[in-house]
Amino acid sequence: MNEINIDSIDLNLVRVFVAVYEEKSATRAGLRLNQTQSAVSASLAKLRTLYSDPLFVRNGRGLTPTLFANQLYPTLREMLERFSQTFELFSSRSGLFNGRTITIGMSDDFELAMGSDMVELAKRIPTCTRLRFVQTNSVLVEEMLLSRSIDLAVTSGGTRSDSVCSVEVGSGNYGCLIDPNTFGTADWNLETYVDRGHILVSSGGYYGLVDEILSSLGKKRRVLVSTSHFSAIPALLTGTNALTTIPRHAAAAITKFSALKLLEPPIRFPNYPVNLSWRNYSRKDPVLLELIEIFSSNLKSCLFESAGN
Repeated sequence: MNEINIDSIDLNLVRVFVAVYEEKSATRAGLRLNQTQSAVSASLAKLRTLYSDPLFVRNGRGLTPTLFANQLYPTLREMLERFSQTFELFSSRSGLFNGRTITIGMSDDFELAMGSDMVELAKRIPTCTRLRFVQTNSVLVEEMLLSRSIDLAVTSGGTRSDSVCSVEVGSGNYGCLIDPNTFGTADWNLETYVDRGHILVSSGGYYGLVDEILSSLGKKRRVLVSTSHFSAIPALLTGTNALTTIPRHAAAAITKFSALKLLEPPIRFPNYPVNLSWRNYSRKDPVLLELIEIFSSNLKSCLFESAGN
């Protein structure tokens, strides 16, 4: 491979690469960058020639990055982040710095319960113009932070890497959701809880904390359906005599936009920690640093308010 002269390369190609990688679509990347799709495609063609790699391949729903593109992304995104930080030196100059998009990883139960509050909190930082929520969990969060797929994370539980900082912003527990029009709560007890059909929300889809606790009591529930998304609960539960047991903050949030009712579980669940996590390097990023401080101070009250505590 011939040596490449960096002076001959249009560094705008970095912005295109990062946008296409994150949007998984040339069309959406063009909208994000205020460029036409043909301009994005032309930049992709230059990048493919430059790196001698396809970088992105088409699938049924958009573009999938190649292994090499996955390796390039963390470095190129960090390059853009560091370049953006230089404009903080001139943030007092009106119109020079237009703000940042901060990507936050969390499961949709936290997004349902705290998403709108997080958006309002972020408005306190003029240079943070948009939050972007993506799905993660306690298993994936560390890798996503270190690969720079996300900037911050809210998860149930912390991380173990020395390269990731984590602070507990609250604790949670569980609640049951039912449709009061079809469930009937006159005999709400452990036997009713076990006899009725259950909707399981789980990334694995087969087994959950409820099953562990019931097993310790010598009992077993009947799972009618499982889903990986909390937002599917109203559609699956409404009009049935089934129930679901999910984090209380998510259950309380769902009752605000549905006819479902929150009940206290007839079994005792342990509390779990809710953590805010970020990369160590974020300490050098003034926008992230300010957002971390605001979230650390306020997410606990947002969480408790959403859970009805």
